[in-house]
Amino acid sequence: MKIMQTMKKLPGGVLLAPAIIGILLNTFFPDALKIGGFTTALFKSSTTAFLALFMLCAGSQIDIKKAKIALAKGAVLTITKILIGACIGLLIGKLFGNSGIFGLSLLAIIPAMTNSNSSLFAVLSSENGDDTDVGAVSVIALNNGPLFTMLILGASGFASIPLMSFVAVLIPVIVGFILGNLDPDWRELLSHGHMLIPFLGFSIGASLNLQTILNAGVPGIILGIATLVFTGLGGYFIYGIFHGKRAVGAAIGTTAGIASATPMALAAIDKTFAPFASTATVQVSASVIITALLCPMLVSYLSKRNQKFQANSAVKITSSETAETILKVQNIEATNKEFEVGTIKNIKN
Repeated sequence: MKIMQTMKKLPGGVLLAPAIIGILLNTFFPDALKIGGFTTALFKSSTTAFLALFMLCAGSQIDIKKAKIALAKGAVLTITKILIGACIGLLIGKLFGNSGIFGLSLLAIIPAMTNSNSSLFAVLSSENGDDTDVGAVSVIALNNGPLFTMLILGASGFASIPLMSFVAVLIPVIVGFILGNLDPDWRELLSHGHMLIPFLGFSIGASLNLQTILNAGVPGIILGIATLVFTGLGGYFIYGIFHGKRAVGAAIGTTAGIASATPMALAAIDKTFAPFASTATVQVSASVIITALLCPMLVSYLSKRNQKFQANSAVKITSSETAETILKVQNIEATNKEFEVGTIKNIKN
């Protein structure tokens, strides 16, 4: 059976398909995973451990020896993504509080808008960009997970997060970074961190139920579209500073599947977010699906638009050069004619 291939046909399916199974199991058989032992540890209480290991794996893929331009592109897009998501989220928080607007809390808005799908970025950049664009993914992958969401909410005062909690989130990334740069074999081993995603997805789903999903509704769709428009177009315009294929910049207009774990992780640290955690998790998951479906379309449209613009510019330049050449030839012919007329007059005289 081609189970994995079937899962991959659904946007974010590697995480979402197991999550759906977990949701159904927790809805109709809520005590099935509470028998204790390895079963509960693996399928019910493993979200934090899997997320920490995933971040360690992501940190190991940052290669300090890579070309500067690739790292610069990754840094610019990552900063752009985080700043846009943070500004929108904090502005809404300032005006409406933690509960947010349109049923979207800060616990949904900031994780969805600041976490980009690095796997989808790698695919889209390879199709629409060059090697330096693909190389940028090693930096972009850093915004996957709760780290930047914690920094944003903690620094802004919307969440009470102890300093040691920041350190605790950062340590797995640092350990992975050190291992990956000291030993290529460790980087190779940890490059398979994506294998954790299905198990993380199931664990997330096992903490939700269908009623929570029904409550998410339209706000989750709104969140996905807003993430695509604001962060995707923001990345597109800022990427123009590299004078390359700027459509690649729009590929950050996504929400990472791993972002679905962020609301629960933050609610575990700051209990004031607990009432919003379940609904926020589902809304972020909706954003994962919406952006995964629409972002490739946006990048493709912008890429074709840029190619058409460049082609028209090339035609205009060619036409201009042709007209200039014709004018020069006409001037030369006119000069020669004047010279011939003058010569004939001199001979007659």
